[in-house]
Amino acid sequence: MIHYLDQIDAIKLMNKYGSQSLPFLFMIDFELQRPIVVPLEHIDPSILLYNINGQHNVYGQSIPLDDIAPLFHKSPISFSDYQKGFDYVIEQEKAGNSYLANLTYPTPVNTNLSLKEIFLQSNAPYRVWWDKHFVVFSPESFITISREGQIASYPMKGTIDASIPNAAGILLDDQKEKAEHATIVDLIRNDLSIVARQVEVSRYRYLEEITTGQGGLLQTSSEITGQLPNGFWNKLGDIVFQLLPAGSISGAPKRKTIEIIQQAEHGDRGYYTGICGIFDGQQLDSGVMIRFIEEKPEGLLFRSGGGITAQSDGWSEYQEMIRKVYLPFVPQSVPIYV
Repeated sequence: MIHYLDQIDAIKLMNKYGSQSLPFLFMIDFELQRPIVVPLEHIDPSILLYNINGQHNVYGQSIPLDDIAPLFHKSPISFSDYQKGFDYVIEQEKAGNSYLANLTYPTPVNTNLSLKEIFLQSNAPYRVWWDKHFVVFSPESFITISREGQIASYPMKGTIDASIPNAAGILLDDQKEKAEHATIVDLIRNDLSIVARQVEVSRYRYLEEITTGQGGLLQTSSEITGQLPNGFWNKLGDIVFQLLPAGSISGAPKRKTIEIIQQAEHGDRGYYTGICGIFDGQQLDSGVMIRFIEEKPEGLLFRSGGGITAQSDGWSEYQEMIRKVYLPFVPQSVPIYV
């Protein structure tokens, strides 16, 4: 069974399972109001499926796309509506209240695929399907913890259409993207320093390509590592919650920026931009829940967004938000409509 916990009980349970080397799955919403912590052996695959970098409960389930002829239609908010939130964020940044804010909005989508079918066909390192709730197929890691106690984070900031000539060079040389990435790396390095020692940036602004139903996206990531103190498994819940919400999908400074984006977005995010992960009894792997389709009474909502700095261009950021609304696979004949 899946039960919502409060933050205190979730921390206690994660600490307990970590000390017992008991494998479990966890999902924590952006607002930290409805965390879920459940032993892997108690997960009913008819209700929840997961695949966290190859650790999964998906056995013998597949749906050939040739039998479905998938369709996908997205209806993003108008630019004028987007610009209202964008202008508010820029105003706050120019006032010195934030240096980087991650602004997101839901896009209504229609598809003849179920969320479970999307999960089964998707290709991403962090995937979860929760019946009657959502599907997530995220490319972004949150933290990993090795059995020796090395903690690592991989913030992902900076995106460009891979089909653009010299896309890699344009992305790597873009001054706005450089500044945005540097801000997040500094934030994550400071976050990890709360729980670990010997924190360092192991790799800086390396490129990754993501395949979508609309073509490829290039994104830049960095790797930041540190060493946890002895007895860290006994404090697993404390460690995870001290690092939330993830810096890459909130901003800097984190607390004030969260207030700003909540005002700009006019509502809670729920599990979108929260985290999901698995402790397998020896190590932990977790991802940020971006690339997220939520089932609501009024239909399906695909949530997406991007980092805003004082140098950002509203139209470009709006287009980036729309580009991130995609199916996570590339069947040969999937019509994509905007």
